[in-house]
Amino acid sequence: MSGTDYNYDVEGQFFPYFILTITGLITLPLTYSAFKPNKELENTAPRIRSEYKPRDVELIDEQKKLQRRRERKLKRMILSGLGWVLMSSMVYLIIVTARTIPKIWDPYDVLGVSMSASEKEIKRHYRKLSLTQHPDKVQIDAAKNQTVESVNEHWVEITKAFKALTDEEIRNNFLQYGHPDGKQSFSMGIALPTFLVADGYGKYTLIFYLGLLGIFLPYVVGKWWYGTQKVTKDGILVNSAATLVKEYDEDMTEGDVITSLSGGEEYETIIGADRSEVGLSKVETSILTEGELSHLAGGLTLADKQKLIELNDAGRRKVLSLLWAHLGRVDLGDDTLNKEKFGVAPIAWQLTDALAVITQAFSTTRPLCASLHVSQDLIQAIPPTGSPLLQLPFFSPKIVSAIEGPKARNHLTVGEYMSMPAAQRKKLTVGSGLLSEQQYQVAIKTALQLPAINLERVYFRVTGERFVTPNSLVQLVVKFRFVPPGATNLPPLKEEDFDEEEAAESSEEKERFAPPIAHAPYFARDHSPVYHIFLGEPKMGRIAVPPFTYSTFDKPILTADGEPTYNVQTLKMQFGAPPGPGNYTFAMHIINDSYVGFDIKEFITLTVEDGDKAEDMEDEGEISEPGEDTIAGQLKGLREAVHDDSDDSDTDGDVADDTSDTNTDTDDED
Repeated sequence: MSGTDYNYDVEGQFFPYFILTITGLITLPLTYSAFKPNKELENTAPRIRSEYKPRDVELIDEQKKLQRRRERKLKRMILSGLGWVLMSSMVYLIIVTARTIPKIWDPYDVLGVSMSASEKEIKRHYRKLSLTQHPDKVQIDAAKNQTVESVNEHWVEITKAFKALTDEEIRNNFLQYGHPDGKQSFSMGIALPTFLVADGYGKYTLIFYLGLLGIFLPYVVGKWWYGTQKVTKDGILVNSAATLVKEYDEDMTEGDVITSLSGGEEYETIIGADRSEVGLSKVETSILTEGELSHLAGGLTLADKQKLIELNDAGRRKVLSLLWAHLGRVDLGDDTLNKEKFGVAPIAWQLTDALAVITQAFSTTRPLCASLHVSQDLIQAIPPTGSPLLQLPFFSPKIVSAIEGPKARNHLTVGEYMSMPAAQRKKLTVGSGLLSEQQYQVAIKTALQLPAINLERVYFRVTGERFVTPNSLVQLVVKFRFVPPGATNLPPLKEEDFDEEEAAESSEEKERFAPPIAHAPYFARDHSPVYHIFLGEPKMGRIAVPPFTYSTFDKPILTADGEPTYNVQTLKMQFGAPPGPGNYTFAMHIINDSYVGFDIKEFITLTVEDGDKAEDMEDEGEISEPGEDTIAGQLKGLREAVHDDSDDSDTDGDVADDTSDTNTDTDDED
């Protein structure tokens, strides 16, 4: 009789395999995700060696540890741990559970003959068995647990086996269905324990499935969906981005940017809705007292102070006051308020990235530069009007004032300070009421490790062409070296440093090298500097080519001992050339987001030749004399371009057969 039966795993042989497989599919990738090494640049990049510790280093380190705990993926670790426990228990069940091995009916084994036996031999052996195994011949032995039924069943099996090997019809049944009686009933096992459908447990199984499919799964999907809708691709809340867009203005200053950053909802994780007014008056009083280098201790201008006073939202007003307290390095005299001060700065810094993206949508240069400069200010804890020298260890407004002089109209950059004669620099910095000799040495050693950019060569090129023609795909190639402020005895440049083929090969290499983690002792995050390079239209104040960002470079920046390599690095920007021939002047900006006073702004000229003229010049070999490979040569080219309106195009360096190197005339910003 044929049929199909569905049976649960009564003996518990198979369901551990099923549970082990399903759990492993979830646990293994979850474990890898939770414990895989963090390859973020903040964890792999080298670090600047400095012995300086700020006054509130314990509070800052506490904020860093708190952030690391948030990034530790604790939920994934717990779930993966539970998964491994369940998998281990299933492996244990598999080992200790006795296996029931189904026996395959074999007529040769039943008769006790070889599979190679002939039909004649089988019949002879069957006759012998009939003399000893036939029920009429067998003597029932109770000692062997023999019964009449068992003897009869045994003889029936012998008879079936004999017929399966000798009778043609029964043999066909055996060969087709595996049994002389024909097709047998089919049992399908379900790898789940029987108790799931046992009396009294069925309702719990039903409740489990309803909870899984009707509650848990919709909750997970809904949480994921609404979470993605709540956050922008830049990682900030949509409402915060809306506030930044609302307060955007083409004439935004750095103070305006700081005010707009205070509108983010992310700060609630730091100050909380219940603490929005706690300590507000104390913070405001601290930042609005008289400062050493600025009118106010927080570094606010009178316009910034007015904007702070006009805010009606107590929570936002407290955030803005804390931001100015961070920028002015103001001690608030309360550990809780100081923790909040160090906690809001990284959030504001994250919002500056979003604001930079927003400014690109409006294609205005000033707000973009202001947002990038505020990023520098937040990381270094320096107000917009503060001196870049405050980035150096132990430098206070009093020390800076002594170095710059009481009548100084402009602040010194770190590069200008390190360019002073050593004796003069030390005389201005070390002394009674100033730095000690040991503090001075720490500051100088730190300055000599900062990654300042020194331009070596800047030019435009079009692959496969000698000239830039309208609407062609242009590359702006920037060759530079990382030269710390005050570095001397730089190795001379080599011709192969400017070899385009070598630069192309190095750019295709997999390994990239990051500059050291930003030296930012007052910033409660580790951050790897990011460099932004973009082109602006100096007359219109518009962005001509949006920023290209770089956090890694094609050649090592430091040796294994932490010393500068002075390797020539290459940055490339690719964009479409203007649609018509002529000379186009751009302002090239290179701004890093971590250090104040290290920006580069150069005016460069792109010469676009008429397509027909370029072909004629190429055919006639009318290629002008190459210019120098230095910025000085490019400055000379700009001065000549100002006094000469001719359409001739300078080429920078030897012109290869497959590239076009158009000289960029440069000039320093006033």
